[in-house]
Amino acid sequence: EVQLQASGGGLVQAGGSLRLSCAASGFAVDDYGIGWFRQAPGKEREGVSCISSSDGSTYYADSVKGRFTISSDSAKNTVYLQMNRLKPEDSAVYYCAAGGYTVKAAIRRRHAPNPVEYDYWGQGTQVTVSS
Repeated sequence: EVQLQASGGGLVQAGGSLRLSCAASGFAVDDYGIGWFRQAPGKEREGVSCISSSDGSTYYADSVKGRFTISSDSAKNTVYLQMNRLKPEDSAVYYCAAGGYTVKAAIRRRHAPNPVEYDYWGQGTQVTVSS
C-alpha cells in the first residue's frame, strides 16, 4: 500500500522552529520526487519545498528560502522539512506528496511544483505560528 504520513506540526511562537516528517511506505522516497505543500484558510495551496534525493536536487519557494531546509533519510524512508525562524504567515496545513519522472525533472530544473504532477498525498499536519 502506498502511503505518506505527515507529522511534526504544532503550535509555536514566531521565531521558533519545527521539523516536519513525511514517512513513506509502499515505495522508496529515493525513487520519487517529494514535495511539501501548504494551505492556509482562504489561500491557495502553494508549493514550499521539494527534493529529488536520487540526485540531491532541491527547490524552495522564495518565501521560505534561507529559513527552511528539506532533507531525506533513506534508511528511514522519510523526508524532513526543518522550519526555522517561523512567521505567522507560515501557519497552514502542510502536506507532503510524491511524484515520478516529471516531478523529479521539475525539481532538477528548480521549477515550482505543480500539484497535478504529484501522484500520492499525505493527510497533512497543522502548523500554527503565534504572534
